[in-house]
Amino acid sequence: MRCDQCGAPIEDGDEREYRGQTLCEDCYMDALSPLRTCDPWAVHSAKHLEMHSTGGTVLTPIQEEILRILQDTGGIEPADLVDRLGGRITHKELEREFSALRHMEKARGEKRGNRVFLRPW
Repeated sequence: MRCDQCGAPIEDGDEREYRGQTLCEDCYMDALSPLRTCDPWAVHSAKHLEMHSTGGTVLTPIQEEILRILQDTGGIEPADLVDRLGGRITHKELEREFSALRHMEKARGEKRGNRVFLRPW
């Protein structure tokens, strides 16, 4: 059996049904918890946590690397950023990591002409 969303193989008993589709666990979780880059409550929570944390914001190594690349380039298209990261993360994983950085107000998106660039805050 294969996931209707991503095409990944699914072992018997591990499939999830959602709105008439058979999904793998990852796609099922994405369906139940869709990505929201602009989420005022997430921004408020991230800023509040940073303000009251004794150690400041703790970024994952991949988030630190993303920020470093954004600072070095001044802004980069998502596909180019995935390439610069050496293919260690997928475009979908980049969206999740970027969303967290956006909520912490560390990075943001910007339109330049018809193209979208990711850039430091």
